[in-house]
Amino acid sequence: MIRRFVTIAAVAAAAPAAAQDAGPRFCPNQPSLESSACTTEPGRLQLEVTGPDWTLDRDADERDDLLTLGGFQARLGVGPSTEVQLSWVPWGRDRTLDRRTGLLDRSAGVGDVRLAVRQNLHNPDGKGLSFGLEPFVTLPTGGRALGDGDWGAGLVLPVTYDVTDGVTLGVTVEGDAAADEDRRGRHIAGNIVSGVSVDLSSALSVTAEAEYLADRDPAGHEHQWLLASGVQWRVAPTRALFAEAIRGTSGDAPDWRLYAGVAALF
Repeated sequence: MIRRFVTIAAVAAAAPAAAQDAGPRFCPNQPSLESSACTTEPGRLQLEVTGPDWTLDRDADERDDLLTLGGFQARLGVGPSTEVQLSWVPWGRDRTLDRRTGLLDRSAGVGDVRLAVRQNLHNPDGKGLSFGLEPFVTLPTGGRALGDGDWGAGLVLPVTYDVTDGVTLGVTVEGDAAADEDRRGRHIAGNIVSGVSVDLSSALSVTAEAEYLADRDPAGHEHQWLLASGVQWRVAPTRALFAEAIRGTSGDAPDWRLYAGVAALF
């Protein structure tokens, strides 16, 4: 009996230490074009805030550049494998230059609100093989500069797999009922992203991704191909800095998108 008691006591004492060694579940979505199946632990809040986020799109007729500041995603854990999300851009400025006439059109405002629920179906810590689903809706709170003008909805299906301790492969598929360009209805849109993340050290990781996007807006169908590369630096167990560069490789895709920000777990 004494031996059994000592054994149980030793296991009980080791369990908190093991949990402490594992550290908090901190899995920022960014930098990435794809999503993750990792969910925030119950009762904890994860916040990802983007500082400058700049997109440039040029063709023979126009040059359009969009700059946003302070865009954020708040992720609150509400169950062992469930989180709710709120995303919003509080300020953005869009400038369009007519390259033939030299006329410049400017507009500024706030973005639409995105509400989502992420439900992990296997390994909510994102380790090993992890997958889940993320239904979402967008509410037309934005103005002409950033808003779509009508509600939208969609479903995200993320899958990640740890090939080794430092190499992770990921695929994300998304299907949307997206708002029409004329703001009077919805159409089908979707994308697929594949990527790889490599840990260069315990604090530094890099990502490389490719995305295909199809948008069947009645005003004109678009097919976009994009390549991206990002870096994340964990400055503390619950804090990280990130940045990503995205390059459009097809005519319909924007030429460049550059952004940087910070993620924190509370």
